[in-house]
Amino acid sequence: MNHSELAAFLKSRRARIRPSDVGLPTGPRRRVPGLRREEVAQLAGLSADYYTELERGRGTRPSAQVLAALARALRLNGDERDHLFHLAGRRVPPVAHGPAAHVQPALLGLLDRLATTPAQVITDLHETLVQNHLAVALVGRPPAARGPAASFVYRWFTDPGSRELYPAEDHPHHSRVFVADLQAVAARRGGDSEVHQMVAALRRRNQEFAELWDTRDVALRRTDHKRIAHATLGVIELDCHSLFSEDGHQRLLWFTAPPGTEGAAQLELLSVIGTQDMTSDVNELGQPQD
Repeated sequence: MNHSELAAFLKSRRARIRPSDVGLPTGPRRRVPGLRREEVAQLAGLSADYYTELERGRGTRPSAQVLAALARALRLNGDERDHLFHLAGRRVPPVAHGPAAHVQPALLGLLDRLATTPAQVITDLHETLVQNHLAVALVGRPPAARGPAASFVYRWFTDPGSRELYPAEDHPHHSRVFVADLQAVAARRGGDSEVHQMVAALRRRNQEFAELWDTRDVALRRTDHKRIAHATLGVIELDCHSLFSEDGHQRLLWFTAPPGTEGAAQLELLSVIGTQDMTSDVNELGQPQD
């Protein structure tokens, strides 16, 4: 790991970003041309002290998750993202797959503009890549997991706690939709080993999944009406929309409710209470630990 070059690169990328580029107010007392250190830390879900140590050329080598979060916060292009990983002495992850994947710029730009509605970018295997603050308040942060467990679909069939997001009576619907979506993804990816291993593991571990998989139903999840069980606001009825990247590997999800409905009023309340009732322990990325 090249501490000094990593520090210099982070500083240079931070200096070129205007607050308005990432949805932050400029303010009358700004003394730096770009973002402040604490703003980068906030955008990446890191502690300000941790990020400051990186810019000072000190501290431990950042993980692949931290580097991916920094690449998103600093709006790095593909070459810059790869350079960041090289400076940190980490293997460059695949462009589109896995929780450390580089968010496609078009989706990230749209996410920046969805400040008043819950929104997040996920992979085609439902691994969360980045969320805005309202999405965190609505559905929570994903666990700091790697491998198949990073996928919400995998956790849906292997971790009963993941199903608490939806009322119990809605679980059969979501199971069917998740499996049909995964069928479509598996076909598009062809002989991809990641999908093959996930499907094989789920067939072994969960009878419901195995039975649904054998129906061969196929349908990408483009839009859905959801009821989300929120700890403070109760059940919130929302419409969930999906925008797919050109290659289909990533999706922008956002949640809306028709004006005048109870769901719309609950979303307004959500913007007020935020995540203040979420008290789980966090790791260096601000994510709940397993």
